[in-house]
Amino acid sequence: MAILFFKPLLLLLLSLTDLFASTLGLGIGINYGQIANNLPTPSRVSYLLRSLNVTRVKLYDADPNVLTAFANTDVEFVIGLGNEYLQKMSDPQQAQAWIQQHVQPYHTQTKITCITVGNEVLTGDDMQLKSYLLPAMQGVYRALVNLGLSNDIYVAHPHSAGILGNSFPPSSGSFRQDLSEYIHGMLNFHAQTKSSFLINVYPFFAYKDNPNEVPLDYVLFRPNQGTTDPITNLKYDNMLYAQIDAVYSAIKAMGYSDIPVKVSETGWPSKGDQNEFGATRENAALYNGNLFQRIQQNQGTPAKPSEPIDVYVFALFNENLKPGPVSERNYGLYYPDGTPVYNIGLQGFLPRMDYSAAKKNVLSISALLLLLLIFLVHF
Repeated sequence: MAILFFKPLLLLLLSLTDLFASTLGLGIGINYGQIANNLPTPSRVSYLLRSLNVTRVKLYDADPNVLTAFANTDVEFVIGLGNEYLQKMSDPQQAQAWIQQHVQPYHTQTKITCITVGNEVLTGDDMQLKSYLLPAMQGVYRALVNLGLSNDIYVAHPHSAGILGNSFPPSSGSFRQDLSEYIHGMLNFHAQTKSSFLINVYPFFAYKDNPNEVPLDYVLFRPNQGTTDPITNLKYDNMLYAQIDAVYSAIKAMGYSDIPVKVSETGWPSKGDQNEFGATRENAALYNGNLFQRIQQNQGTPAKPSEPIDVYVFALFNENLKPGPVSERNYGLYYPDGTPVYNIGLQGFLPRMDYSAAKKNVLSISALLLLLLIFLVHF
């Protein structure tokens, strides 16, 4: 009788294992911002993201608490150096000291794949900061080489889409002429180090600024007439793909054809000020939900159909301390308590207790189940 009871119990346990193993993997990266005073601990966030099968996370710093919480997981990290570090990073000794302090102690257990140096510097007004950018990237890269980490970690800079002087048609994409000197040097750096060009792309802004001219369906990936590039005759049914191809064209116009483009940020706010047209939960759910479906299909852009787009969605949580308009505090997929802001089929779980404590409880339960199974088999 005990063995008869054991077999269906074993089958049940195996089926539950298969169920968890087949949980939908997003195939998409998530920006994990922390400009808030009400976020869950990194160990709880680690549990949430792994319950979603998220395997790529982008930070805006190198928070040791986060990197430690994700130790011995399959999650890959992009970590960041803020704009305030740019001047220092051009000094090889300071760059190497930063990596020895913020990367080396964690890299053996938490996989770090990229270091972003600064953020959206070229579209700012600080001319001195712009002059620091490339030397800082070079300084960080040289330090990685010296420490034997350059094969594992690449160096990049997330650009605003505002660096484009022309974005339509996509085949005529070009960078702003006043930025060409800076961008050409950075493209040369990417070509030499075989690294990716990062761009932050928000179709929301285009719709917000011109709601009467930009079709909402076109920016939300919903069925629409789309637009056709008159030069290549390629058809675009959404703005994100058109903007990505415009970046590829701009890079090609500068003489480079083998630099991959990754979307380091994209998203849609669930709430905004009165003049932020389109900032609603419904539209945010449509944008991110439809984008996730496209990613699951391994889609490429019309100009690069065989290269699946690489995207980091902004952001994991609403961040209540971010300055600026209401939308800035409402890009999250989740509220800080772990509740989804809207339903797009993500079934994650944020434990109430610290994950380290939860893990001990799970191990204890597992041990009891194992003892029970042994008892049933023998008796």
